[in-house]
Amino acid sequence: MTTAAVLLEKYSFSNYRTYLAAALFIIGNIAVPQLCHLIPNGGLIFLPIYFFTLVGAFTCGWKVGILTAVLSPVVNCVLFGMPPVASLPAILIKSVTLVVAIAIVAKKMDFSIISVIIAVIAYQLVGMSIEFLMDMNFMHAIQDVRLGWPGILIQIIGGYFAVKGLSRWLES
Repeated sequence: MTTAAVLLEKYSFSNYRTYLAAALFIIGNIAVPQLCHLIPNGGLIFLPIYFFTLVGAFTCGWKVGILTAVLSPVVNCVLFGMPPVASLPAILIKSVTLVVAIAIVAKKMDFSIISVIIAVIAYQLVGMSIEFLMDMNFMHAIQDVRLGWPGILIQIIGGYFAVKGLSRWLES
């Protein structure tokens, strides 16, 4: 199965495919959060802003992942006010950390449910630590785990199957 580590040459910053792929994942990261926000606390529970970043980084590599990670929250904030501006630094840190974790995992091992779990745990741990250092509020720092555990499970299970399916489609 193709992993992000194999796709480093295919998706370079000088290739239009990189921007096209990132645009599609950004659209996903805009549409799905809007649906989740129809449910009270849906954004906090389902953590939708990270899903297509995970899928994009695993299927197309870190360059598509980083574009998706940075532009998705900013575009969502500008267009819809969600996430709030005050939350952007923490979300951007977590999004970028997710891409870095995926890039490291993709170089070290083949894609599997374990690689997804490792990447998600890594970005959550780093993100929680930095979020705690930013505002020294432990409950706020663990909010993604305390309230967002369904979203974490969706990232792991749904992300795994989305990457597998998309990778098969891209390879055909």
